[in-house]
Amino acid sequence: LFQLSCSSTQLNELLLFAVGFIMAGTPVVLTISSYIHVAAAVLRICSAEGRKKAFSTCSSHLTVVCLFYGTGIFSCMRLGSEETSDKDKGVGIFNTVINPKLNPLIYGLGNLMFRVL
Repeated sequence: LFQLSCSSTQLNELLLFAVGFIMAGTPVVLTISSYIHVAAAVLRICSAEGRKKAFSTCSSHLTVVCLFYGTGIFSCMRLGSEETSDKDKGVGIFNTVINPKLNPLIYGLGNLMFRVL
C-alpha cells in the first residue's frame, strides 16, 4: 500500500488530460461545425436585413459560448497544480457569478445593435 501511495501519478494525469480533452473537445468541434453550417445557410439569404439579423443572433450566442468554454477549459485543464491560485478563484467566480449575469447583457446588446442598424 505504501508503494502505491508513493508511486508516480503521471499516467493518471495524462489519462485525466486525455479524457478532459475528449469531453471538452467534442462539444467544441460540434459547435464549430454547426456554426459553419449556419454561416453557409445565412449567406444564402437574399436580403441584407435577414443576414444582419441572423449574424447578430449568431454573434451573441458565439460570444457567450466562447466565454463559457474559454474559462471552463482554463479551469479544468490545469494539471499538476497542488494549490489554488488567485487566478483559479477568479475563474471560478467568473464562471459562477459574472458569466450568467453577462448573458442577458450580451443578448440584449445584440438585439439593441440590430434595431439601431
